[in-house]
Amino acid sequence: MNQSSPSSRLPRSGLGAEYLDHLSRRGADPRELTEHAAASELLAVGYGGRFLPGPVFVTAAERASMAADLTTLHRLLTELPDRLFGGDLGAFAAGVGMNACQTSVVRRAAGTADPLLPLARSDLYRDADGFKLLELNITSALGGFENADINRLMLRHPALAEFVDKHGLGYLDTLRAIADTLRAECAAHLPDSGRPVVALADWPQSFVSYAPRLGVMARLLDGLGIDAVPCHVGQIRERGDRLEIDGRTIDVVFRFFLVEEIVTDDDVALVEPILRAVERGTVGLFSRLDAELYGNKGALGMLSDDRNRSAFTADEHACLDRFLPWTRPVRRTLALGDGTEAELVPYALAHQHDLILKPTLLHGGSGIVPGWTVPAEEWQARLAEAVDGPYVLQRRVRPVPESFPAQHGDGSQELYLNWGVFLTDSSVTGGDGYGGCIVRGSTDPQVGVVSMSGGARVGCCFHESTPAV
Repeated sequence: MNQSSPSSRLPRSGLGAEYLDHLSRRGADPRELTEHAAASELLAVGYGGRFLPGPVFVTAAERASMAADLTTLHRLLTELPDRLFGGDLGAFAAGVGMNACQTSVVRRAAGTADPLLPLARSDLYRDADGFKLLELNITSALGGFENADINRLMLRHPALAEFVDKHGLGYLDTLRAIADTLRAECAAHLPDSGRPVVALADWPQSFVSYAPRLGVMARLLDGLGIDAVPCHVGQIRERGDRLEIDGRTIDVVFRFFLVEEIVTDDDVALVEPILRAVERGTVGLFSRLDAELYGNKGALGMLSDDRNRSAFTADEHACLDRFLPWTRPVRRTLALGDGTEAELVPYALAHQHDLILKPTLLHGGSGIVPGWTVPAEEWQARLAEAVDGPYVLQRRVRPVPESFPAQHGDGSQELYLNWGVFLTDSSVTGGDGYGGCIVRGSTDPQVGVVSMSGGARVGCCFHESTPAV
């Protein structure tokens, strides 16, 4: 894949540039857009008032392209066990770095009758050639579900509301799409009438800090006709064939705990009541544990690895080559893309500033080492530790800077964006599979991971419904 140079400049889309001109003509203070969002008690829980000084815009063509590419990638990922492992899910799980405990629980989950529908959030950078996929988080535990509330609050600013109305722009409520997917996946477990009881179940350790965020989700789901109860898996109890939380019978366990947290036999024992109830068919699990087999950086490495090219069609290769950066499992040798192989460690040392090392299972930027941010000695040591382990190397994507109103004072500033585009099942939510978008922005041109933990700010996205005439 061709990489843009650090000095490359790609202006915001036509809508973005026109919006900045609109603000200037109106004499509007762009900082006022964030005031309502920053004052929101609900949004403060997840974002602490750290908002971008304006939204981003997606054209109809960009939306259609992203939706099509994400749909193709999702399908290919879920077909990898059949295409590369003869249908052996256990071999696939081991191939992406899962241990024996994790492999056991995902195999049990895959054997249940409930479907696994498309639901994911991508991490995209936009370089000079277009959008590139860094990761595809295929799970129910998706951050950014409050994105539509940022849209709604920013629309209280007259200048933005006027612009959105003039261009017929819109946004999607991602949480509503998630709720619709839950109802479709777990239809067999929902009451015939009334509101389903849904346990928002995290892991005990992470629940300590994440409980307020789950409380926000529970409040939002209440407005969508769902009684949601934040909890951790250790608080769920068996009562006969059913599960209970706070004395209430659970219809669906909405899973915020992750397969990466189920490491030991003791961890399996903690989730065993849920697994047994799922196998009995007395509770729905959203989403199934095996979803994370596919939303795994190791699986992306399998898609990208030239050794597997014969498993894909020409059209599928076109999507992979366009949308997925060069990604390889960290083995002693690697395929270079031109039919040749090389020793991995010498190659990675020679290309340190163009590569990023990622663990296959961890999330939220944990364990990631961007080669260009560490000394050569540390890079070499981390590579040596990763060889033949659950890691991938991915070629660096240099996001182009995009112009925003200055956070302080007049003028503009350049930010580097992570586009969190959601994918949903078009048969459930309608449309083309595009499920909304939340963006994170950093001022650091050498940023390895644009994330909230790394100091980024968050913003919303408006999209064109039809191509501009």
